[in-house]
This record gives sequence, structure tokens and C-alpha cells, in this order.
Amino acid sequence: MTVAARPAPGQKARRGLLPGTQPLALLDRDGAPTGQDGLSLPGPDVLVGLYHSMVIGRRFDAQATALAKQGRLAVYPSSRGQEACQVGVVHALRPQDWLFPTYRDCVAIVSRGVDAVEALSLLRGDWHCGYDPFARRVAPQCTPLATNTPHAVGLAQAARIKGEDTVAVVLLGDGATSEGDTHEALNFAAVWNAPVVFLVQNNGYAISVPLAKQTAAPSLAHKGIGYGIASQQVDGNDAAAVYAAVRAAVDAAASGAGPALIEALTYRVEAHTNADDATRYRTGDEAQQRIAADLRDRMSSEPRPDPAELFRHVYARPTPALTRQQQALAAELDAGR
Repeated sequence: MTVAARPAPGQKARRGLLPGTQPLALLDRDGAPTGQDGLSLPGPDVLVGLYHSMVIGRRFDAQATALAKQGRLAVYPSSRGQEACQVGVVHALRPQDWLFPTYRDCVAIVSRGVDAVEALSLLRGDWHCGYDPFARRVAPQCTPLATNTPHAVGLAQAARIKGEDTVAVVLLGDGATSEGDTHEALNFAAVWNAPVVFLVQNNGYAISVPLAKQTAAPSLAHKGIGYGIASQQVDGNDAAAVYAAVRAAVDAAASGAGPALIEALTYRVEAHTNADDATRYRTGDEAQQRIAADLRDRMSSEPRPDPAELFRHVYARPTPALTRQQQALAAELDAGR
């Protein structure tokens, strides 16, 4: 006798777990609607907003890359070619939702409204996170792979317990899906029915390791099945599809339907394509005047860090050893003046 699976007490029945056989795409390569079933093409206002943010994101990324080459940044992981993933996710968020980015998601952070210089502060080595996470509901950038995934689940679960209408959306790469933190996050998200959406930007490589050497799964979206998480695969270079998929997952999670895993197929490049001549419909310096000049000017202003900051916020009450170190540094600095 076959016993039908039932949801655990207090849990709603899970949505369909299997991803589709083809990645969801709402626009073809020429920009025409594909007419695929499942999700609707966003309206003109959303599409214009997505395009605007992608233009800004591309220019920001190019300027940040130049700053890194000039030594103005300690390191900068370019997300050139992944703008559609990051912009689509951010536009799908509601004001009360939280974004949990990685080190490669500066375009997403800027698109969420964080000041461009503050978004680069971590990579510049100035000051911890560099921005106020609560101001735009953007968690600190995650540098170690996948450590942001359990953080997102924890926040989402806490919000659910408190009765808050909040969804956490966490960004991770294909390499992060091989980390234990991701396993734990997916498992707990499913068990708790937490309102969290996992967006995997699959650009084909984890540093230099190709996807084929990372997993034998048919797709990264299939990894959600074993945890009981609804999964989907989308064209990560189709900002409209990313927006529609993430917005649907956010709405479902907010309604109590549980977590979702979305794999966005994209790629990491330094150049895009030479098929588009943007000078036919806008001036060449239009995008540059929006953000790049201001970013260059403010990044050229050297910060003046206070050495005493090294000892603040280490402990609620400084230890004797820490106090001695602080006093020794102050004496050394005074002697050098």
C-alpha cells in the first residue's frame, strides 16, 4: 500500500519542487516576448526601471574596475555580464524585505539605493561593512562563500516568529552551493518553512573550477528537491525573467508558502557584445554623467582613519590586555608626532 506524503503539522503543502525542463525566459535575444507560460512579462514601468538600473550598474562596475586597477581599491570582483541577475532581484524586493549579498554583488547593493562609495568601502578596506545595513535593508557583503545563507534564513525565521511581513532574499554563486553552509541553510529554511528566497547566480565557474567538476546534479535548481524546496531555473541574462521569478517567489514566501530556490544562468565577462551601437539612441557620455564622475571625485578623497577605531566595538567592556594595547599605540603615535 502506498502512503501519500503529507505536510508536517503546521506546514502548508509544498509547491511543485521540480524545475522546468527549460530555463524560464520572457524575452528572446532580440528583446521580443517569448510567450512562455508560467509568469507574465512585467509592465513598461518595471521594464524601463530594470533597463535604467542595468545601465547604471554597468557604468558603476566599469568605474570600480578602473579604480581597482589604479590601486584605489584593494580588490574588486567585477560582475560585468551579471547585471540582469542583480538588478532583477533588487527590483523584485519590497521595501520591507532584506537582501543578503556576496562580494560580487555591488551592482545589486547600489541598485538597492546604497551610496556608491559606501558600497565600495569594504573592498577599499576602510571600515567594516561600509554602509548602514538597516537603512536599505541590505546585509553586509559576504566574502566567505555561503556564510550569508544561514544569516538570511535566521533573519527570515525571526521575522516569521514575530509576525512581520518580511522576506529575505540571499544571493550566492554556483560555487557556494557546494558549501556546507548552503546545505544547512536550505535544510533549516525548508523545515521551518521560512520566508527566504535563494538566488543562485550560476556563471559557470567557482573561481577557476567549472560547474561540471562541482556537481553531477542535472542543474543547481535540482538541489532544492532533496530539501523539499520549490525550485526554478531562469535565464539570468533576462532581467524581466529574473524579476518575475523572484517577485513570484517573494510573494509566495510572504503568504506562507515557504522558501524557494532559483538558479539564474548567467556568465561573468569583461566585455559584453559589439552588436549594439548605443550612440544611435543616446550620447556616449549620458551614463557616465550619472554616477561615474561623482564616484571618482569622492573616491579621490583619502579617508583619515582614527587608529583608536581598532579597539572600539571589540568587546562591550574592554579587557585589560586590550586597554594596554590601546595605550601603547597611543603613546607610540604621540612620540612620532
